[in-house]
Amino acid sequence: MIIDIKPSRETLIEYIGDAISALDELIEYIDINYGFDSLWNYSEKHDKYEFKYRRGGKTLVTFYIEKGTLTILIVFGKAERANFEQLQNEFSSEIVQLYNNTPQYHDGKWLWISLSDKSIIEEVKKLILIKRKPKG
Repeated sequence: MIIDIKPSRETLIEYIGDAISALDELIEYIDINYGFDSLWNYSEKHDKYEFKYRRGGKTLVTFYIEKGTLTILIVFGKAERANFEQLQNEFSSEIVQLYNNTPQYHDGKWLWISLSDKSIIEEVKKLILIKRKPKG
């Protein structure tokens, strides 16, 4: 069962520790640059929080917050895959390898990115830019 609930800051820090700074920066970046609705959910069964940005039935990005882990999911459809493949020289070998090793499904590539700190945060922002141009 999923319960619509936003965790306290203390709970988030308890779950993901130092990765909280990466989560904070990405939330601020998306809030400033995109006009998407946000939704928090908690799964008691899996003891994890899910936080996603959506608009018009389309998801920009989803954050999964489990004890000890912050994972970001960005799904690239056909157009986004083509854009990434043109720009892949601008990404680290870690991100390119993640992309290349991600299976292609009928609805795109599901990029699961684990963050423990802010070391690849600028690349995550560039991936979000590929997914959708900012408002304005």
